Amino acid sequence: MSAPLRVLIVTDAFPPVCGGSGWSTFELARGLVARGHHVEVVKVEAGAASGTRQTTVENLAVTVFERRATDIPFLRNIQKNERLWSALENYLIDRLRDGRFDLVHGQHVLTTVPSINAARVVGIPSVATVRDYWPVCYWSDLIYDPAQPSLCPECSVGMMTRCVRPRAGAISAAAWPLIPYMRANLRTKRSALARAGAVIAPSVAITDDLRRRAPELAQTPLYTIPNPVDMSRLDHVHATAARPVADPYALYVGKLATNKGVQFLLRAYADAGVTWPLVVAGDGPLRAAFEGEARERGIPVRMLGWLAREETLEWIRHAEMLAFPSYGPESLSRVLIEASALGVAIAAMDTGGTRDIVHPGLTGLLSATPEALSSDLRMLFTDERLRHALGSQARIEARLKFAAPSVVERIEQVYWTLLSPRAA
Repeated sequence: MSAPLRVLIVTDAFPPVCGGSGWSTFELARGLVARGHHVEVVKVEAGAASGTRQTTVENLAVTVFERRATDIPFLRNIQKNERLWSALENYLIDRLRDGRFDLVHGQHVLTTVPSINAARVVGIPSVATVRDYWPVCYWSDLIYDPAQPSLCPECSVGMMTRCVRPRAGAISAAAWPLIPYMRANLRTKRSALARAGAVIAPSVAITDDLRRRAPELAQTPLYTIPNPVDMSRLDHVHATAARPVADPYALYVGKLATNKGVQFLLRAYADAGVTWPLVVAGDGPLRAAFEGEARERGIPVRMLGWLAREETLEWIRHAEMLAFPSYGPESLSRVLIEASALGVAIAAMDTGGTRDIVHPGLTGLLSATPEALSSDLRMLFTDERLRHALGSQARIEARLKFAAPSVVERIEQVYWTLLSPRAA
C-alpha cells in the first residue's frame, strides 16, 4: 500500500447546507479518509463578512474562508472572482506551506484558479474538478437567450452581446463595454486551468466541451470521472423510508429557474394527461409563475420548497416517476443519480451529461423536445411495468458507475499519477 497523502480540498460548497457539488466534494473527502489519507477542507463563501473560522463536518476539518461581496451585478462578479482569488491565493500559499500538503484539489469556479496558482508557488501538484461550464461560459450555463431552443455555440464577441441582452434588459447596450472584462475573466480561468497537473470532468459532455471550447487545455491531462455517491446511504433510504403520502405522485426536484426547464414542465405534464399530483421539492425565481400556470391548467401541484436532504430522498424514493425537464446543459445531475439508485422511473430531457446517467429505454426515457418529454411522461404514467423495469435497471447501473469507493479510487490514481507515476 502506498504511503498516506496529505490533501487539501478547496471548494465553493460543502455540507451541511449545499447542493449536489458540495455533497460530491464531501463524498470525495470522506472517501479519501477511508482510504487512509489525511484530508483538510477549505470552503469559500462570498457574502456579508470577511475572515476565517474553523468547523468540522463528520470529523472532517473545515476552514470557512469568507470574503465580502456586494449584491450589485457585475461588481459582485469582480469581487467574487479577481479580488477573492487574490486573497484566497495568499491564504492558500501559507496554508499549503504550514500543512506540508502533498497536493491541492480545487473543486469549482471560485476556488480553482487560486488553488492552482498557490500550488505552483509552493511547488506541489494541483488537480481541478470542473463540474459545469465556467471555463467556457461567463454565465456557466451556455444559455445565450432563454427564449431560444439552442445553446450558445461559441463565446465570441457577437454571442456575448446576445447573452448580455436577456440578463441586462433595457440597459443591455450600456453593459456591452463590460464584454472585454468578461472575455478576460474567461481567459484567466482557462489559462490557470491549463497549468493544473490534471483536470477532472464528471461527464463526457463536460470533457467534450472543454476539449472543443478551451484550446488552452490541449496539453493538460483531462480525465472523465463521475461524482462519487454514497450508495449505502441510498440503500438504507430505499429499505426504510416511510411513504410521505398514501396516493401516487410524480416529482420534480430542483431549482425553479429557466436553466432547469420548469417553463416547459407544466404544459408537457398537462398534454401527457397525467392525473397524479405533481410534487415540487425546490424553489426559485419562477415559483410564482409556475404556481399561476398550474392553477390555469388545473394541475394539482404540491409545493414543498427546499427540504432537508433526507426528506428529499424520502420523496424521491416513493415517487412513481421523476420529471427532469432541464433546458441548460446539466453536467452530471446528482438528483438523477439518486433517483436512479432509489429505483425511480425517469423522464428527462437529453441535455449535457444526462446521457451518462440515463440510458434511453434501459434506465429511463430521454427526449429532445418538450413535446417528446410529454410523450415520455404519458408512457410512464400509463405503463406500470415499464416504470418498474426502468427503475430496477437504473438501480443496478447506478451502483456500477457512481458508487463512492470505486470513484474515489479512480481519483486517487490521478493523484498518484502526478506524485509518483510508478505508484500509480
